[in-house]
Amino acid sequence: MNPLDHIPEEIRLTAARCRHYAMCKIDYLDTGLCPPAKKTPYVGYFPQGRMDLCDALAKGLIPVTEAAVDIISSCTLCGSCDRQCHFVTGMRPMPVMQALKAFLSDFQKKGKKVAVIAEDKPLKTLKGIVGEKWATNDPAHLIAYANDPFPLAERQMPGYVVLPGNADELVEIVRYADRSHIPIVARGNGGSVFGFVFTRGIVIDVNRMKKIQLDPDNWSAVIEPGVTSFELQKAVTQQGYRVNTAEPAATVCANIVCTGLFSTWANAYGVGADHIVDMTFVDRHGTVFRINDKNAPNVFGFEQAVLPSPGICTEARVRMHPVTDDEEGILVPFTSLADALFFARDISRRRIGLAVGILGGHYLSTFISPTESLAEKTRDIFSGILEMTHVVSVIGDKYARNSIKQMVPCVIESNTLKMLMLGLPRLAGSGWTDIVTGLESDRPAYEAVFSEEMLPLLEQVLAPSPETLAAAVDEELRKFYTKLYSRPHMTDMVWLAMFRIVSARMSRHKHMFAFLIYVPLDRVDVIHDLIASFADIAETHTIDHDLGFITPIDFGKRGILEYDYYIDHTDSRESEKIQQAMKDIEPMIDKLSAATKGVKFLKYIFSQGCARKENFLYT
Repeated sequence: MNPLDHIPEEIRLTAARCRHYAMCKIDYLDTGLCPPAKKTPYVGYFPQGRMDLCDALAKGLIPVTEAAVDIISSCTLCGSCDRQCHFVTGMRPMPVMQALKAFLSDFQKKGKKVAVIAEDKPLKTLKGIVGEKWATNDPAHLIAYANDPFPLAERQMPGYVVLPGNADELVEIVRYADRSHIPIVARGNGGSVFGFVFTRGIVIDVNRMKKIQLDPDNWSAVIEPGVTSFELQKAVTQQGYRVNTAEPAATVCANIVCTGLFSTWANAYGVGADHIVDMTFVDRHGTVFRINDKNAPNVFGFEQAVLPSPGICTEARVRMHPVTDDEEGILVPFTSLADALFFARDISRRRIGLAVGILGGHYLSTFISPTESLAEKTRDIFSGILEMTHVVSVIGDKYARNSIKQMVPCVIESNTLKMLMLGLPRLAGSGWTDIVTGLESDRPAYEAVFSEEMLPLLEQVLAPSPETLAAAVDEELRKFYTKLYSRPHMTDMVWLAMFRIVSARMSRHKHMFAFLIYVPLDRVDVIHDLIASFADIAETHTIDHDLGFITPIDFGKRGILEYDYYIDHTDSRESEKIQQAMKDIEPMIDKLSAATKGVKFLKYIFSQGCARKENFLYT
């Protein structure tokens, strides 16, 4: 490896484009965690932290410190980061890791001096609480806790990072900070991407607190705040249960507190307080309380205001749900959003299905495509040639699926979706479209293409296999993708919906800026106007945009709508665009919320995620 006396700008730009979604901090592809990070879970040792370190060293924001030397030296260049990051974002971090190695080699050969960071009194106190290894003020560690892709928050370098090993240590840290008037912020996996995990004081990283205790008799699991959605789902599914979780790298406790934890499973499992049996918090002054205590703060209530969180969750008892052995997924295609809305609301009020979501063309094509370019081609085929502008995704048992088949003229069953996923590169080819062109009908094209008699022909054309799918990725990754998609769960709609590992692909194009609004599902006019307003504002400010999903909740009376803006978070001009757009968006939603019952902006629910949904949906 050739030494580098500086980090090239193209390498720095790659590092700066890290989305900070923390997917490299969970072993979601069975590739193994980054070896040094598994041993020492400061963010700096994960690929995400190394990307931040590279960017900071290239800009001269921090010196080469003892921690920087250790972080760079510990990288084994195993390549796991390349596979993990490519699967989600299409990025290849290995050149960054190699450049860091070369940079350090040159630094050491030239005999340059490594900066030694002095300990101060607060750091010594923190180390006295958690142990010598688990508190630091080294800038090479601090920089990994200083920013995220949120374009409206400036970089904030914390003074200290501390990793408590249990609730008692966490409480003691909070009490010390309160006595010393040092600001604190708790950090789950750092994937908030909304600028809420920054402070000039102490960052409390809970990544060492990962205990999971299942209690089947009470249909619940007791977890610590460092447990991620992926880790909890994996633990409960091994015992035959399911939990409702958010993005796989998100910590469950923080997600409940911050957003109320929503997904397509909210159709059956609800949001907010529906997820929890009990939670334990330490407030900002170090007082510990359980939310079920009679004298505890009322976290179940809701106030129409932007409020701070009730404290730091140290433990949660979350609900587990039964799973039947006949669950499968189906997609129901539609030519219009109005028809998709009516159907989703109808099956929700009839109690049909578990996970239900209306997906836009961008969401679906990105969801099943291994590359961005293939996703773009797939979207054009779905919405153009096949005439399916929206699909309703449903996970349900055989009774739910049989009911749905009687309600609509066409469904895409799980085996057909598997065929599409494994044959996607050929679906995006031009040859098979002649088949559709020759089908003359007054019905949407998807009805003919996905009819029972056409499926054998479609399978012959697509030649679905892991090898066919892997042909879409870079040659050096094809062996890995072939092996990965040889695993049945990678094309299993139920598994994909539960673990949500492919939903993170939504930000492959650019960083996703998601707007979440609760809406009255029977008001199609309101939903159309809301979507049109988002689109108009985006077009005015030349921002990429699209509908994400809409999920019915509370038996179809309400729904969760996500609309997504996409920006290059490394481009200051795009940051300015979103700043200007926000000046139009917030008044628009506030006005609609005041005029229409059932419309509620997630902005006001944020940090009130433990509230009963009735308290913010039916005011």
